[in-house]
Amino acid sequence: MPIAPTQEIVSRAFDQGYGVAAINVVNDLSMAAVLAAAEELAAPLIVQTSVKTVRSIGAEVLYAMWRAMAAQVAVPVALHLDHCPDRAVIATCLRLGWNSVLFDGSKLSVEENQRQCREVVEEARPYGALVEGEIEPFARIEDTGEAGITPPELSLAAAVDFIRDTGVDVFAPAIGNAHGMYRATPTLDNQRVTDIVAATGIPVALHGGTGMSAEQFSDLISRGCAKVNISTALKIALMSAGQAFMNDHPGAFDPPSQFAVQHAAVKEMAANHIRMFGSDGKAGRAS
Repeated sequence: MPIAPTQEIVSRAFDQGYGVAAINVVNDLSMAAVLAAAEELAAPLIVQTSVKTVRSIGAEVLYAMWRAMAAQVAVPVALHLDHCPDRAVIATCLRLGWNSVLFDGSKLSVEENQRQCREVVEEARPYGALVEGEIEPFARIEDTGEAGITPPELSLAAAVDFIRDTGVDVFAPAIGNAHGMYRATPTLDNQRVTDIVAATGIPVALHGGTGMSAEQFSDLISRGCAKVNISTALKIALMSAGQAFMNDHPGAFDPPSQFAVQHAAVKEMAANHIRMFGSDGKAGRAS
């Protein structure tokens, strides 16, 4: 079975200086497409699910779908629950077999976030699951039009204290990144990544990857961003390909043909990011 602990996948990337693509999927088609890209490029992959996707498909059905599809690939893959503030959803996903979770307590006070994140780490340990944590909330481009800005009151010392106290395995800092599609190449505080890694020795997760330049990815990965999140790019590829198909074939209501076009578009998007992050060829083949 190629399903591997997220910790194993991320630690190897961190040690060897490449980034693992962590791609948010929204349905069976997109899950199959990103797994196909990883298989073709012999790359490790983290498949991510949002709380919205877990709730819309159903945790049990989604996990069964994941198990069946992951069994067909020969590279290490892991399933991650992204940005979840709901402790009940975290508990359900850990029980079913998700390999890692991001407890999103960014809307809480730092103290309450830290307390609950510490509890999530304790909850996840018996399952062998990795826990990602964050302090600062990430802006959404569609809401603000601007990239996120690290609140000045949340110092490096606060981030280091959070990491050490909670025992999280991966930390997601705000460095000027944001969710959504940037209107211009964002200005990022790359040094913050270097400082966090130097102070704690743990990998950093880069959020808001869609729209960053290849040079930004390369620099941030070299500083310790071993997990690189991609979500908006998948939605764009999936929906744009479907729209283009319908425009090119008016009145041809042929779902399998449309799905094939969308699968190809999502697979290409995933492959492009895998290559950009330097993880192609890093998985070998699972035995």
